[in-house]
Amino acid sequence: MLNTIHQALVRLRNNKSFEFFVIAVIIISALEIGAKTFPLVPWQIQLTQYMDVFITLFFLIEILIRFIAEPRKKDFFKSAWNVFDTLVVVISLIPIDESEMALLARLIRIFRVLRMISIVPELRILINSLMIALPRLGYVVLLMFIIFYIYGAVGSFLFNDISPESGVLWGNIAISMLTLFRVMTFEDWTDIMYDTMDVYPMSWIYYVSFIFFTAFAFLNMVIGIVVGVMEEEHTKEREKGQPSLADIQAQIAALSEQIQVMQTEVKDSERDKPAP
Repeated sequence: MLNTIHQALVRLRNNKSFEFFVIAVIIISALEIGAKTFPLVPWQIQLTQYMDVFITLFFLIEILIRFIAEPRKKDFFKSAWNVFDTLVVVISLIPIDESEMALLARLIRIFRVLRMISIVPELRILINSLMIALPRLGYVVLLMFIIFYIYGAVGSFLFNDISPESGVLWGNIAISMLTLFRVMTFEDWTDIMYDTMDVYPMSWIYYVSFIFFTAFAFLNMVIGIVVGVMEEEHTKEREKGQPSLADIQAQIAALSEQIQVMQTEVKDSERDKPAP
């Protein structure tokens, strides 16, 4: 009886229709949270409360189904996504009233939208790729900080006393680095450049070289690293769905044994036939 229930829950967990229904409930949960940010009439407030209870109970049942369907219960919590989903569901059970935990419960209900990542495999691959790429991106970020620091120091020394407006932009190295971030994101950077070019006509070299190093070179390096890691993760996912060489060899050996057994049975049947 228990084995039958377990098998039924496993089939339900792996069912695509059930997966799409979970995604639909997550989308409804996101819309329900967004609706609460608007002024609502009493019947709409009551409707959102009913929906919140339904969504909370559904997520509780869904996480229990996934936990029970797991062959080894300890392996369920080895996945960071399962731990995240469980925490979100458990904290969502906190009743929203005037208690001190009401704000925390409301914030956690907002994070239920992130469960879309744990449900959709493509989103999991994207997030996993970003997490794996972080150590590689650290060196690029460090190099970019060095460039920011050098250009920030140069800009603070050269442009600090050009005008009162420029003094705000180049007052010290910290403000200068913030100004350079504005230049890198192309937020009215030409106004800053023309202001300094009135005193230093060749200062455009300073800006153009900085943009070349940061906006073009380093950002393309970041994109290249992330795309490369994503390709590696997609390759791993494809390889998981394909049998390994050892599995293929084992299948070939099993088929060879079956063929030998069938050949032996055929020979035995022919030998046992009476002579005409």
